[in-house]
Amino acid sequence: MATLDPDLALEFEAVRDSGETLLWAGKPHYAPYLATAAPMLIFGLLWGAFDLGFLFMAHAAKAPMGLKVMMIPFFAIHAFPAWGSILYVLYLAASYKNAAYAITNRRVVLRGGLWAPNFKSFDMDQIAEVDVEVGPLEKLLGCGSVRINTGRTSSKGATLYDSFVAVDEPYEVYKLLKTTEVDIKTDWNYPNKLRPADNPGYRTEYRPDGPRS
Repeated sequence: MATLDPDLALEFEAVRDSGETLLWAGKPHYAPYLATAAPMLIFGLLWGAFDLGFLFMAHAAKAPMGLKVMMIPFFAIHAFPAWGSILYVLYLAASYKNAAYAITNRRVVLRGGLWAPNFKSFDMDQIAEVDVEVGPLEKLLGCGSVRINTGRTSSKGATLYDSFVAVDEPYEVYKLLKTTEVDIKTDWNYPNKLRPADNPGYRTEYRPDGPRS
């Protein structure tokens, strides 16, 4: 069973609704969290190396000084993938202190932000798919990532995922989220008529380990 860190749970009190119960809260491991920027960083550095090589070639060819001056702002903009990827790694490093994730009896909450905590959440009925990924670095540290598909797509139609990155007990977190998702969807899609206090059917109030009423 995925464990709930009571100290970390306090980080979500600012957005917890009345009657909402926190079932799990976790924080990513630092190194794998930064490593999520690796593909972008590698691409950016290769892009930057190409631009630098072009500049050196222009210098070696003894291009006119006016052309050299004009090339500086051009390549400063053209090299955006290079310095942008470095800035993204720095952003992840600086925002790590605010990174955390939570599962409640109503929704999933992702906490982040650079200057102050920001929160993003989506209700359980928005979840279309959940899976687990464990990369080499995560395996070494005994953690893994839980990816959540809420039906969002990019402008090109690719699926966009929200993720619990590099969290402890990833398989337990996955099972908790799947169980909660199914229970909540069942409760919302097939509610008790007028929510009577005594009904042998579906739960009148979702409690992960409580009796059915």
